[in-house]
Amino acid sequence: PQDNPFVGQAGAQPAIWSYGHRNIQSAVITEAGVLWTVEHGPRGGDELNNPQPGVNHGWPVITYGVNYNGTEVGQGITQLEGMAQPNYYWDPVIAPSGMAEYTDDLIDEWDGALLVGGLVSQGIVILHMDGGRVEREDRVSLGHRIRDVRVGPDGAVYAVTTSRRSGSRIIRIAPAEAS
Repeated sequence: PQDNPFVGQAGAQPAIWSYGHRNIQSAVITEAGVLWTVEHGPRGGDELNNPQPGVNHGWPVITYGVNYNGTEVGQGITQLEGMAQPNYYWDPVIAPSGMAEYTDDLIDEWDGALLVGGLVSQGIVILHMDGGRVEREDRVSLGHRIRDVRVGPDGAVYAVTTSRRSGSRIIRIAPAEAS
């Protein structure tokens, strides 16, 4: 698109809108029109980001993780002028997967939260948002690797599990009186 930040720049790829991302797993555009992404870090440093046009999110120059063998990524720095900090990061990792915004009243305390599936954390991470920042994090342990999270038309949360041993299933999460 002509409004991409690199259109017309010599040597630039005109399709780039945001860069410096390591491994985006999911993206959500909230009811308010805000774009959020979650991405895998290396060992440590999974991130929640709010990408913006032309912004460098730093990978692989800055990160809160290390290589899988324990060595530093690049120079081992977490901040550098001109590179955006993550809005939120996890260390140790949750290994984020699918993500959804909760905007129903069935689970009232989650209204406005971002729900992030966790492969390593084996549950759902609830990010209670206050504007553009995470106010607090809660977790619902499900004892399974969560591949995706969606909010159903009934207001319940549905989590897709993944397991080599027992196959995949869908878990419904709702208050007891709504089940």
